[in-house]
Amino acid sequence: MALVPSQTTRSPVAAQVTASSGSRRRSAGKASSGPARLFVLDTNVLLHDPMSLFRFEEHDIFLPMIVLEELDGHKKGMTEVARNGRQTSRTLDALVAQQGGDMTKGLKLSATGHHGARGLLFFQTEPLESNLPSSLPQGKADNQILGVVHSLRQRHPEREVILVSKDINMRVKARALGLAAEDYQNDKTLDDGELLYAGALALPQDFWTRQSKTIESWQSGSHTFYRVSGPAVGQFYINQFVYFEAPGEPSLYARVTEIRDKTAVLKTLKDYTHLKNAVWGVTSRNREQNFALNLLMDPEIDFVTLAGTAGTGKTLMALASGLTQVLDDRRYTEIIMTRATVSVGEDIGFLPGTEEEKMGPWMGALDDNLEFLAKGDGGNAGEWGRAATNELIRSRIKVKSMNFMRGRTFMNKYVIIDEAQNLTPKQMKTLITRAGPGTKIICMGNLAQIDTPYLTEGSSGLTFAVDRFKGWPHGGHITLARGERSRLADFASEVL
Repeated sequence: MALVPSQTTRSPVAAQVTASSGSRRRSAGKASSGPARLFVLDTNVLLHDPMSLFRFEEHDIFLPMIVLEELDGHKKGMTEVARNGRQTSRTLDALVAQQGGDMTKGLKLSATGHHGARGLLFFQTEPLESNLPSSLPQGKADNQILGVVHSLRQRHPEREVILVSKDINMRVKARALGLAAEDYQNDKTLDDGELLYAGALALPQDFWTRQSKTIESWQSGSHTFYRVSGPAVGQFYINQFVYFEAPGEPSLYARVTEIRDKTAVLKTLKDYTHLKNAVWGVTSRNREQNFALNLLMDPEIDFVTLAGTAGTGKTLMALASGLTQVLDDRRYTEIIMTRATVSVGEDIGFLPGTEEEKMGPWMGALDDNLEFLAKGDGGNAGEWGRAATNELIRSRIKVKSMNFMRGRTFMNKYVIIDEAQNLTPKQMKTLITRAGPGTKIICMGNLAQIDTPYLTEGSSGLTFAVDRFKGWPHGGHITLARGERSRLADFASEVL
């Protein structure tokens, strides 16, 4: 097999740009010229992201024959993995059909319109001998891929050969054998979960002092507006919450509604801590919950993301806001609730019944919160009155499975997506694009409780949505920090 080294050279700037490709941290500080790297892709990378072939900029890709064999084994079924496998196969077929010829010289990855991919795609066209330890069974697919990486490094010592795999054990074995191996980083929105946009910002302690001469304020209805300027404005996003708390000075809780040049307009919030502003009997117990209720109850906000640990009130506030706007305000026709059905422990198998009955065991949080919300709503109407209220509430809430969301359009609905941390960015896009006119979508999740293989805090669909929607005039996010479930739950969250 003749693998021709690419003659692409890279400027010092390009060496830094490469850090945003398949693995973002690898090229800083590397030499500024020389042959492009050769990345050997594991099957799980292609099944995770079918577009990964085009994410490596000027570098070349090598696919061992066993990877094509494994792709063929995953093509059947209706799962996300099977769909990704079929999409990868179609992409490879298009590249081969368009160029054909001598495949040993490589296929241009840019041939199908992906001009950001300037490297070549090589297939394994002949057996590759390797000197791997005899303790590694040769029939296992992972070991065959490691053997290919080892052989390529021996055949092309002038090039940097790197294995890219989502499998941690695969990377550990490769490094133990002295082979370069890295995780596929391009799907990660953030390298560190702590860098996630929080949706709220504390104003500096000298805020009122600095703004005293330039601040402009006016009243509109029950809200006060402030036009502010200064260096703090550079950190603002539209619909971000800002707050100022200092002893002896007036507090400020507001939302950024406009940013223009070096000035911003702040709008004071509705205070949901007071019982007179209660939402279906629920009042906010802390600052972040008050911010969240302002987003959930605003008809101008179409998309809300709520992140936080267990017991911070995400589901309760979303349901209370939904019931108020469906039953009292008649702003939406019904509440649709769905969630990612990922088991924490052993799978209990198929569930009988209709779609809603099958989703029942997954919706324990819905039942718990509805029981709480319906407790005091019947007043002194007695058992019959409470039963009628519960029946009315239940009639306006539909539980749907994510498996049947494709092709649907929700009009004038209030959609709650629970456990959104277990969604991939692609699944998140599928769900959000179901929204029709007049629909509001709320995504909730705890990034510390991801149960899906290959997903991390940086690559979760919830992180993806928060990062992409920040600053959009009709979207908002808040990270809930304080648990309000019980002192036992709060202490467990801290120490366990």
